[in-house]
Amino acid sequence: MTIISTHYVDGGSHSDFSDTRHLPRPPPLIWHAAESPFKGYQRLPIDGYSSSSSSTVIVIDNGASLLRAGWAFDKSPRIAFPATVARYRDRKINRTVSYVGYNAFADATTRGQIRNAFEPGTNVVGNWDVMEGLLDYTFASLGISAENGGVGRSIVMTEPVANLGYSRRTMTELLFECYSAPAVAYGIDSLFSYRFNGGRKGLVVSSSHTATHLIPVFDSKPIMSSATRLNWGGSQGVDYLLKLLKLKYPTFPAKFTDYQMEEMIQEHCYVSKNFQREISTFLDWSDLKDKDHVIQYPFTEQVIVEKSEEELTRIAERKKESGRRLQEQAAKMRLEKLIRKEQTLEYYKDLQQRLSDQKKKEIKRLLDEDEFKDENQLEKTIHDLEKSIRKARNKDVDGPEHPDEEAEPSYPLLSVADEELDEAGLKEKRHQRLMKSGYDARVRAKAEKELERARVAEEERRNDEYREANLQSWLEDRRSVRQTLLQRIKERDRLKADLGNRKSLASQMRMKTLANLASDQPGKKRRRGLDDDNFGANDDDWGVYRTVAMGEHSEDEEEEDLRAGLKGVEEQLLKYDPTFNKSNTLEAQSDWTQSLMHAFLRGPRPFDPGSQQEAHQVHLNVERIRVPEVVFQPSIAGLDQAGIVDIVADITNHGFANAQDRVGILGNIFVTGGNTMFAGFNERLGRELRAVLPVEASIHIRKANDPILDAWKGAAQWAADPESSQSFVTREDYQEKGADYMKEHNVGNAVPF
Repeated sequence: MTIISTHYVDGGSHSDFSDTRHLPRPPPLIWHAAESPFKGYQRLPIDGYSSSSSSTVIVIDNGASLLRAGWAFDKSPRIAFPATVARYRDRKINRTVSYVGYNAFADATTRGQIRNAFEPGTNVVGNWDVMEGLLDYTFASLGISAENGGVGRSIVMTEPVANLGYSRRTMTELLFECYSAPAVAYGIDSLFSYRFNGGRKGLVVSSSHTATHLIPVFDSKPIMSSATRLNWGGSQGVDYLLKLLKLKYPTFPAKFTDYQMEEMIQEHCYVSKNFQREISTFLDWSDLKDKDHVIQYPFTEQVIVEKSEEELTRIAERKKESGRRLQEQAAKMRLEKLIRKEQTLEYYKDLQQRLSDQKKKEIKRLLDEDEFKDENQLEKTIHDLEKSIRKARNKDVDGPEHPDEEAEPSYPLLSVADEELDEAGLKEKRHQRLMKSGYDARVRAKAEKELERARVAEEERRNDEYREANLQSWLEDRRSVRQTLLQRIKERDRLKADLGNRKSLASQMRMKTLANLASDQPGKKRRRGLDDDNFGANDDDWGVYRTVAMGEHSEDEEEEDLRAGLKGVEEQLLKYDPTFNKSNTLEAQSDWTQSLMHAFLRGPRPFDPGSQQEAHQVHLNVERIRVPEVVFQPSIAGLDQAGIVDIVADITNHGFANAQDRVGILGNIFVTGGNTMFAGFNERLGRELRAVLPVEASIHIRKANDPILDAWKGAAQWAADPESSQSFVTREDYQEKGADYMKEHNVGNAVPF
């Protein structure tokens, strides 16, 4: 994977940024999400075949990210494409079609059929049908025709470090049997790159698409017994960033894709000079504007058509006329409803008078006809109707105003002994007891409120006298009161969150209180198996919860009182305390500009949930340094391996007993591979090594001229060298010694000693 790190820095000043967060600022710099890598029609470079001869070598860098191929006399590879093939049956033409490389991303159908030649997360070939399709496309793109029954040119191909014998054997059989190659040679891409950059003695650090390898080299020969592998490369970084963004935006409306993640890593990630220090201050508002990168995904914004002044005037008049008609209709409906209520009230009053001289059986029959349980319910219904009619008259007919005083309800069953009541009567008695408790509580609350108002007025008078007499002591008391109110608000917020969970202790205690209120013997300890408590068995019993939850004085009112009291205390502190400013108030601390989560998700600007543009934006901030950091600290991604700094220290300190050899290794640390192209990679590696190696150790780190293409260029240079002809496995060797036979050379897995 290729990394091209760009670090956008705005030249604006950040002085006194905390006081200007709410001021309008220019829109952020926006990067657009990468589109499909499909490149359309491209002319194939088939002219190289006519310039080649039977001794010319085909060079293939068989990478897990991109396959690059060309001729040994080329200065750079002629073709490069992903190692993917999309093959499916096209019903329109009734034949199987194949799309290779970038063509596999042509449309949704081909993208759904993409198959990779390599095992996931590795550079070991696992799908040989796909591999054969890639080679077919490679040779055809180089202008090699299948008329001769083979490629007719020797092949140099890269392979992974410590390649599996089965994988090499199958590749050898494929090249010799399917393509009739005259000779084949394999080599390691990082060693080809090291050789191309003139290396003879040192340590090769290769971090590519699937893994990171560290290989010591002496006299141009790799010491494969000391080679070390770190299972982290560009593909793992893509998966890691994909998981981070899915956790960060679980309801993101667009789809994250691998090539988009790869593009983000290439464009926005860099290696931090000091990860622990920078990650702790990354979301600071002082310079978050520069560090937060906004990635815009495609969106469709709702288009609002602007109307002229005349159209707006006509619309306003139509709305006004429509509103007037609706008001008339509503007034007419309310009047009709009032007349119906008056007729109903007159009927119920007449019924109440008729019940006064009837026998008990006849009373029950008359009540049942109108669906009343008893005379109390009839009386309550008449009272509610009278109250409703008074309100309606005051609103619609301009009747006389009568303040509604809550009349004391009657609870006749509370004075009746339980022995005189049947089961329905006992249930109603429990309900009346609960209602009486609520009514008494409300009466007490009203009386307490009146006393509280008088107490507050007296307290304010004393408070003013105290402040004028001793300002410093008064300020200390105000600060203490503010802390107490803040603690109570936090406690109520926590309790409210717990009440939302019926399994929490707060919910269980509340249910226990309700059950005690509904019990025949409240306050008595209940014992398992001895009390026959069937409260809740009937659906009507659960009306108790609704009645209690919908009381006149809800918990929200108390919370409003707490916040109002806190606001009053803070206003006093703002007025008399010079050290207390608006940024210290609860309102300011609850502002989005003070929220770390808002900075993490939405950056240093306000977020509009109704904007489709902002809803389709991804903010990269801490991810920009977190993804590249895994190479140095694999544990942050859950990888139980040492980082490259520890691996280098282990190789130099324990792999070589001779001090002169250690000096030679540390004096030429060669860095190559696409996953090393982050900005600041070499500087961070050098500083970290300086901290773990001896003081007298001389460290020199150099990067490949082209960490991406130097592997192919080195293979082409090696193939053009006449001495390399001795390292090829010829077709005669294959037929005589089998597919497992391989020759030793200085850039392969088998090294001569």
